[in-house]
Amino acid sequence: MRSDEALYQALLGGDLGAFDALHDRYERPLYGFIRKHLGREADAEDVLHDTFLALLRDKAGARGAYSLRAWLFQVARNLCLNRHRASRRESRALEQEANLPAESAPPPERALQEAQTVQALRAAVARLPLELGELYQLRASGLSYQELATVLAVPLGTVKSRLHQMVSRLREELHP
Repeated sequence: MRSDEALYQALLGGDLGAFDALHDRYERPLYGFIRKHLGREADAEDVLHDTFLALLRDKAGARGAYSLRAWLFQVARNLCLNRHRASRRESRALEQEANLPAESAPPPERALQEAQTVQALRAAVARLPLELGELYQLRASGLSYQELATVLAVPLGTVKSRLHQMVSRLREELHP
């Protein structure tokens, strides 16, 4: 039986049979972990699929010094946490929507103020240094911190530091 690392190296070399072997090896344990984390079968299947897609996308060998097994479980855990966060955001949005009066349109003054706020935010983002503006766009696209670190090829701590710096600068500009 080939080791995980040997299969991973073969996958990096383009051997899709190595991917199949890794999938067969880790499908059940990952699914069990994800299912316990999320509870719903459909969500667990989606996250399992996304976990293996992450393995296929990791062609640059970006997983570093982790063991492949630990890396797969870390990716699965992060995807589960992202699902939980998205679910909470969706629940809050639905709650807020349910609490609005049926025919509640924002007053013209409020709509104007919101439009001005959006315009001010766009202008403030445009004035950010390139690395912070890019970070804003990626985060606004829904990427997790880990995904940001991967996309930008920087450590996770650097992503967190830059996000803090970005938020501080935007806050200073919008609320002097």
